[in-house]
Amino acid sequence: MTVLLPPSETKREGGDADRTLDLRALSFPELSDERAAVITAARSVSSEESSARTALKLGPKSIAERFRNLELETSPTTPAIDRYTGVLYDPLGAPTADDATRRWWFDHVVVQSAMFGPIGAGDAIPAYRLSHDSRLGSLRLAAHWPAVSTPVLAARSDGVVLDLRSEGYRQLGPVPGALAPRVVSVDGSGRRKALNHWNKTAKGRLVALLGRTGAEVASADDLLSWAAENGVVLERTQDGWDLVAESLEGVPA
Repeated sequence: MTVLLPPSETKREGGDADRTLDLRALSFPELSDERAAVITAARSVSSEESSARTALKLGPKSIAERFRNLELETSPTTPAIDRYTGVLYDPLGAPTADDATRRWWFDHVVVQSAMFGPIGAGDAIPAYRLSHDSRLGSLRLAAHWPAVSTPVLAARSDGVVLDLRSEGYRQLGPVPGALAPRVVSVDGSGRRKALNHWNKTAKGRLVALLGRTGAEVASADDLLSWAAENGVVLERTQDGWDLVAESLEGVPA
């Protein structure tokens, strides 16, 4: 099983100062040249405040984040699952999770980074500032990443692929046949409504539970069985799949 996650705009600072970025040590090392090209372009637009403000969509309070992109090779690193914070990642409690849970994430979770392309949850990365829609001069992320991301993700995905990425990041590496559930809320009359911002919390809780239970999933039917055993409402629908957010409310956030 492979679980695909988006990154987060917010990132935890710090890490291991003795372990700096090594592109060839990241998962999918065949993408090193493509990663280097994005880093070079990101460094270029980040070198001046005016260009960084436009390219990276930075405001007065966040403009200092451009310096992250100028220090990528010397900044401390930490596993991607620990680097990202926010509505999706906070429910994981990754820095304090037990070893077995972290091993499951390291084995099964891939993050679609705008800066590094697809990376493993355990890959050591520095803090950076880049989004799927950032403007890097002549380098367009929407054209740069899909051609190389999709093949490596497809080669890895020999079982079920649970795609929890947002649409913008899904476009950076489409995976045909991936299971991409819609997160819904169910009201008292049984009507379902798709969630927007808060769907990230449900996705984080789902990945937290998958890791804590050491889920063994090799097919969509296996995933449905795992969900039923753990009280998670995940269902096939006419249009795809629905994940009912309320069924995950018991998972700590």
